Amino acid sequence: MRPYILAEQNHAILRAERWEVAVLPFGATEPHNLHMPYGTDTLQVEEIGRRCCEKAYAAGARVLLLPVVPFGVNTNHLQIPGGLALSVNPSTLLKLVTDLVDSLERQGLRKLVLLNGHGGNELKPITRELHHTSKMFLCVCDWYRMAADVYPQIFDKPGEHADEVETSLGQAYFSELVNPELADDGAATPTRFEAINRGWVSITRPWHLATKNTGLGDPRAASADKGRQLMQVLVERFSEFLIELANAEMDATFPY
Repeated sequence: MRPYILAEQNHAILRAERWEVAVLPFGATEPHNLHMPYGTDTLQVEEIGRRCCEKAYAAGARVLLLPVVPFGVNTNHLQIPGGLALSVNPSTLLKLVTDLVDSLERQGLRKLVLLNGHGGNELKPITRELHHTSKMFLCVCDWYRMAADVYPQIFDKPGEHADEVETSLGQAYFSELVNPELADDGAATPTRFEAINRGWVSITRPWHLATKNTGLGDPRAASADKGRQLMQVLVERFSEFLIELANAEMDATFPY
């Protein structure tokens, strides 16, 4: 049994520890081009969370990984022919977080990290909503932003969805579920508006129009080695934060 994974532990072990930080991962269930599994976001974020909590726990930080939430906001995926994305509304996801925060806070936990692995999950609004009503310290980490600065050193052409980055992680950590030979080039379909195409204006993209087969970004240069290089950076950065957070006193000026 791994003591830093809630789902694997029993009450005897859990109640013997004073847990400082909980990590709640968020994934999604959706198509990822033609070559990756529907659970890609969930598998990735759980692997990242597990490795980071393992390293932080080994360093003495009492960090606990909670079960991953496998359903995300996919309201713009529902017109994909045969897509079968499992979507919840943003309000549903935020209500779930509210309930989980309440249950953890009632049991003495004071620090919760929302580790997000799906772009459709916009979790920061709930941290604002609960800021003055909860004693819980809440923060959000979108893992795919955490190492974006090193992407040019690892990847040829990083994209956005089922791209070289995600495919590399898949090949490294769940290769039996990845079929690279089925992938298309992940080309995006531009809108008729330059402001949207250049990122000046943001929309909720209808995925069946924006993509050919749900992929955004060319995955064909992916490799397991690139996935392992990325994971090393992610684990180093996020585990260090978890250690610092676990050791930080929640005084009057926390987190400053």
